[in-house]
Amino acid sequence: MCKKSFFILPLLVILLSISFSDLLYAQSDYESTPPEFYRRNLGGPRLGVTFLPGNSDLVKELKENNMDPVLSQFGWHFEWQVAPKGGGPAFVIEAVPLFAGVEYGKFIPSATLAMGIRMPNGIEFGMGPNLIATGKTEVKSSLVLAIGKTINYSGVSLPLNLVFATNPGGKRISFIFGYAIAK
Repeated sequence: MCKKSFFILPLLVILLSISFSDLLYAQSDYESTPPEFYRRNLGGPRLGVTFLPGNSDLVKELKENNMDPVLSQFGWHFEWQVAPKGGGPAFVIEAVPLFAGVEYGKFIPSATLAMGIRMPNGIEFGMGPNLIATGKTEVKSSLVLAIGKTINYSGVSLPLNLVFATNPGGKRISFIFGYAIAK
């Protein structure tokens, strides 16, 4: 008798589960209609300053080229944002080419591709790869981590970002800001 109940009980649970599967499925279906999103392009000019702490390979290379470990940054910010129409965080992809060292008569190009999130209150964070062309015609890669705040003022976005880049050759800390008008 015990062996029969051992097989009947699981069979009964399976049959009940099948008969109530529509109810169970309905509980897991959050929404019957897909969410709607809007897209915005928030590209615009960027400028800032970069500091290279310590005595890394990058700092030594700057000193060899008669430059200090503090550099200006100028460039453009390309941004594509997708956000839910009902509110919530925006998903952001950014491409940021910058040029440093113009105050020393040098041209040090870098490019960053960052992916991140911007909350409705303007707080944002992201990360991605960065490439920098050094004075020795060598391209070095690094990981970029960024955090910031975008202030919206009458349709103009004013981003303020603190950026940390790291690779085995050295670290960089940047403060980058600019503006963008939604297109």
